[in-house]
Amino acid sequence: MGRLKPLIGSVFNIGFLPNAPGTWGSLFALIPIYFIGVFLPPYAMLLFAILCTVLTLWVAEDCEKTWGGDPSPLVMDEFAGQSMAFVWIPFQTNFSYNIVLIMIGFFFFRFFDIKKPLGVDRLQNISGGLGIVVDDLLAGLYAFICLKIIVILIQYTGLTF
Repeated sequence: MGRLKPLIGSVFNIGFLPNAPGTWGSLFALIPIYFIGVFLPPYAMLLFAILCTVLTLWVAEDCEKTWGGDPSPLVMDEFAGQSMAFVWIPFQTNFSYNIVLIMIGFFFFRFFDIKKPLGVDRLQNISGGLGIVVDDLLAGLYAFICLKIIVILIQYTGLTF
């Protein structure tokens, strides 16, 4: 288990990509998010968010021992938060629409995760794995609310891509 947990926490070393590991983690999370959104029932995204949250909690202690407190290589929490932005967001068969949806959700999540407004910053102060993941989940929830409003406006206006 010694090396397995850091490997999972870094999502197979994505967390070691240069400069902004959280952004890289969020970006790579879009790959399974796209396929889940397009090919699986709506509740599957929630299950994916829960799975990523549980994995983050499971690996957090070992990752902190290996890399220090709230370590930047640990990006499984980004997978949890980024997927939270897409829970119950309907994907379509239109590829262009789905790509625009993914990009908007990505930018909203990164905004809330980086700026940490509306209490997100306070949650990061919780110790251990819970503190590592809960701020990302709240950032994902805020991104979900913004994305849901955009989706409703798109449906209301009849805008197509």
